[in-house]
Amino acid sequence: MAGIYFHFPFCRQACHYCNFHFSTQLKYQEEILQAFEKEIQLRIAETPQQLESIYFGGGSPSIIAPKSINKIIETVRENFKFNDNIEITIEVNPDDISFEYLEELLSVGINRLSIGIQSFFDSELEMMNRVHNASQAVQTIEWTEKLFDNFSIDLIYGVPSSNLLTWEKNLNRALSFNIPHLSTYALTVESKTVLAHHVKNNEIKLLNDEGVKSQYDWMIRRLEDAGYENYEFSNFSKPGFNSVNNSNYWSGKPYLGIGPSAHSFDGNRKRSWNVSNNVKYLKSIQQGNLPSSFEELSAHEAFNEYLMTALRTSRGVSLQKINETFGERYTSYLEKQVENHLISQRLFWDGDALKVSKTAKFLTDGIASDLFIIKS
Repeated sequence: MAGIYFHFPFCRQACHYCNFHFSTQLKYQEEILQAFEKEIQLRIAETPQQLESIYFGGGSPSIIAPKSINKIIETVRENFKFNDNIEITIEVNPDDISFEYLEELLSVGINRLSIGIQSFFDSELEMMNRVHNASQAVQTIEWTEKLFDNFSIDLIYGVPSSNLLTWEKNLNRALSFNIPHLSTYALTVESKTVLAHHVKNNEIKLLNDEGVKSQYDWMIRRLEDAGYENYEFSNFSKPGFNSVNNSNYWSGKPYLGIGPSAHSFDGNRKRSWNVSNNVKYLKSIQQGNLPSSFEELSAHEAFNEYLMTALRTSRGVSLQKINETFGERYTSYLEKQVENHLISQRLFWDGDALKVSKTAKFLTDGIASDLFIIKS
């Protein structure tokens, strides 16, 4: 099964931490949406499988009119087969929407929302340069609960000036609602962002690693006690509400990325990505050409990528899959490479699966990189 991701590259305002491709100049919105439809038709042959998920991300796709979203969904439906239980998600910002807008989204086929809450504290939202405030965040969740069974919120931890107590209040505020899914992310400093500039000029002091880890560790315990499964490092769900889009990505299933800067993967070793420039993207699509670059992963690269993605999930790394996909040499390498992590109890075997222990989850990416095959 496969999925399609649409990258809508426009925002009303730039969040200070974001390094995704976007523009606050809203010119070319309609042209980009029309190009989505043309790109779909150019890439039909790339995804012969049934679709399990459609995801509208960005950027801020909640500034798109529902009738335009409906047109895109119908174009996809005309060109691809839909799974009976297809998940169709759109990211929404509290400042973009109204109750009536959410009703319209539901009527055109959207069956899941991903809400960019980030924080319930106005001071933190202002530091991030988010447009919405805490009261709008609460209002959005209350509206959503009345309309959607399946939705998620994003929260950011490790925010400068935060501490364990403020993070506890943030997360507990989220848990006061009936939220089936949460995605939580540590605030990271990406190059060429406003946040990076503030940090470089000592205008913002980041939380130290120990402070960020204490917030993450407490969150793991709190959400587990509240009945959530930590099915992927940053994602938590109530039973039956794992995100299909997220799960398929971390499982290495194929996905098609539509729009400027969108990435695609064939489920094996071929990846591609569209140009991160709206004008160049439009020109190429209008001429009937794909504005894409391609690469094919080597066996070593594919092995390393599998370790990185699988180790972040609750399923862990499967020795059987490594043996079937890469061969016995890779299996033997991994069994030897993990020995020190087994001794330190950062990793453990659960039957055939290699998993990260609960106390070492915060270190997952570093542990995975230690297992990589490095070409000399």
